[in-house]
Parts: sequence; structure tokens; C-alpha cells
Amino acid sequence: MAAEIHSRPQSSRPVLLSKIEGHQDTVTAALLIPKEDGVITASEDSSARNMVFVFLAAPCSAMAYHHDSRRIFVGQDNGAVMEFHVSEDFNKMNFIKTYPAHQNRVTAIIFSLATEWVISTGHDKCISWMCTRSGNMLGRHFFSSWASCLQYDFDTQYAFVGDYSGQITLLKLEQSTCSVITTLKGHEGSIACLWWDPVQRLLFSGASDNSVIMWDIGGRKGRTLLLQGHHDKVQALCYLQLTRQLVSCSSDGGIAVWNMDVSREEAPQWLESDSCQKCEQPFFWNIKQMWDTKTLGLRQHHCRKCGQAVCGKCSSKRSSYPIMGFEFQVRVCDSCYDSIKDEDRTSLATFHEGKHNISHMSMDVARGLMVTCGTDRVVKIWDMTPVVGCSLATGFSPH
Repeated sequence: MAAEIHSRPQSSRPVLLSKIEGHQDTVTAALLIPKEDGVITASEDSSARNMVFVFLAAPCSAMAYHHDSRRIFVGQDNGAVMEFHVSEDFNKMNFIKTYPAHQNRVTAIIFSLATEWVISTGHDKCISWMCTRSGNMLGRHFFSSWASCLQYDFDTQYAFVGDYSGQITLLKLEQSTCSVITTLKGHEGSIACLWWDPVQRLLFSGASDNSVIMWDIGGRKGRTLLLQGHHDKVQALCYLQLTRQLVSCSSDGGIAVWNMDVSREEAPQWLESDSCQKCEQPFFWNIKQMWDTKTLGLRQHHCRKCGQAVCGKCSSKRSSYPIMGFEFQVRVCDSCYDSIKDEDRTSLATFHEGKHNISHMSMDVARGLMVTCGTDRVVKIWDMTPVVGCSLATGFSPH
């Protein structure tokens, strides 16, 4: 069925279709069942819920669902990954096996049907991949920090792992070994979520520094784009190929929709200098110039538009600059402020309130639906078509 793209005003907002309550603890994951009016959830109250309740031995911390084979993989706080098979009427979950994947909390799971691998990351600082046929461990790779999130390219068997140090590691997974391809560094906080688009070969990362970075993995120059508009930790991401929009959610309930179908500019690298690169006044560590000029040293700042090291007097103004990802006002030097036109301040994103804590989000892009969940124990289902403008003829029936 072909999708229909509608042009909608920016004032349109997500529509809350349904709210699910009843969990006794944090809901760590919620997934919409394709073509069904159903949601699968996992919670730290040790339950995995579909149309039925399954209580496990330890709190549930991560989940993956493969719709074609109706297999659910649930990661637990004790490091185990449990596999279930869902009946055709979604009224029964049959236990298949337990995988001893980690020694600590499981943070992310991906299932590859082609290789029959269940790939996972955990707080034991490793990524593991296990054979679903035999249940045996195939390989592990350890990091210096907790592994917090995971994405996987099914064609190339590349895995992207974000960790608490703010680093993203790209690995090539083999049957019993792996090799590190590269590491990506750009965030100033722990990586909370990743999203991989295999078509355009773009990787998106969200972190506790409240920012999103787009990494052009397929591009020769390896350019990066910074997106700043959230006021709290970015917890979830989803890139919509059809409309070239990025949906991001933060822990304060913020929902942002970024227009990625525009020509954006990379934020500059910050320059270092011992004196202001505008007025040449010394910074406070430049003892020699302070002594020679008999002046007090100044504090160093940076212009977000040109990256130059400047003093407070030469960067007294603030401006948004959405084309570079700055949706709210940031420090710019006086000359850059004068160069920014009114049309340059036009927002390239829309921001909405989810009105609950969000720790996880997933989307059914075909139907334009989104589900969010978090520490408030509430699951919310949203109609995102007024915002993203892409929908099919099917929908989710509110209850």
C-alpha cells in the first residue's frame, strides 16, 4: 500500500490515542505489534505483557520483537536473555530458552533471522552474540564503560555500540570473532540511544548532554551534524526515510521532530587561543600578556557559529541558528550575530510535550503511530501523522 504525504501546518501536534496503566514499576520497553491493535511491554516489575502476562525471575530491562517469526527476546537485570514465541492470536507466550548473555543488566537486544543470532549489550561492558539454534555463545567484545545501546546493519553485520563514556564503537561481527572498525567521539555525555538508517547510511545518536548527532557513515568526508533543542537527556530516536524527518524523545517528556530534508551546516570545531580572537585581550591563564599589558585576564568563551575563542564582551549576544542545529539561543560573537538574518532563525524542528517521563519510544512508521513509556509506569500510544505528515489507511483503535 502506498503512503500518502500530506502538507500540514507546524502547529499540528501528536494526538494521544490511548494510555495504558497497570505496571507496578518502570516500563523499560514498549513495542507496537505491526498490523494489530496491540502493544508488547517489558517492565522492571519483572513482567512481559502482550495480551497475557508473563512474570520472570528478574526485572525486564530490554526487549526485541520479530514479527514475522513472532519471537520475543526479553533482557533482564540479571544478564539473561529469554526467548518466547507468541501464538497467532497473541493470547499466549511460550517460553523457548534462556541465553546466559551477560553478567549484569541487559541494555539492548537485536535479533537477526538471517544468521540466527541474538545480539545484546549490557552493564557488564560488553556486546555478545549468541546462536539461537544451539543457545551457545558465539562471541564477546568488551568496552571500557557500560554498553548502553545498540544498532545493527543486517547486510554487512556491522554493530554500533554506544557506551557511558560518550563513545560509539563500530564493530564487524563474525561467526566467532569481531574487529573494531572505528570509534566515534562527539558527545559530552553518555550515549543513551542510537538509530541506524541503512539506506542513507546515517547513524543518529542521543546522549545525556541533551543533544543529537547525525553521523554520515556512508559519506566520504564523514561529516557530523549537531542537533540541540532538548532540555533533558535524549532517550529515543527514530528516523523516517519517507519524509526525511527525525523523531527524538527526552526524559522530561519532550518530543521533537527534526526536518532533515534541508541543507544543514556542520557546527565548527572550537578553536583554542591564549587571548580573545576579536579584541586580543588575554585570557586569565595568559600570565605573560597580563603582565606586559597590566590587565586582568578574561574568561574564555566560544562562538557557536564560527568556533572562535572570544571574551564575554565580544560575545554578549545570543541567537538561535537552526541550520547549524541550534534551535534555542546560544552564544555567538558580535560579528556572527550581525551576519545572521531573520530568516536564518526560522526553526527547522517542531517541539511537543508528551506530558510524562519518556525512557523508551518506538514507532510503527507504516501507520504513523508512536508508543512511549517510562518511569511513571504509563504507556502512551500517539498518532504522529499530524506532525510527520505520513500515513496509511490503517490506524490504531483507541480504547
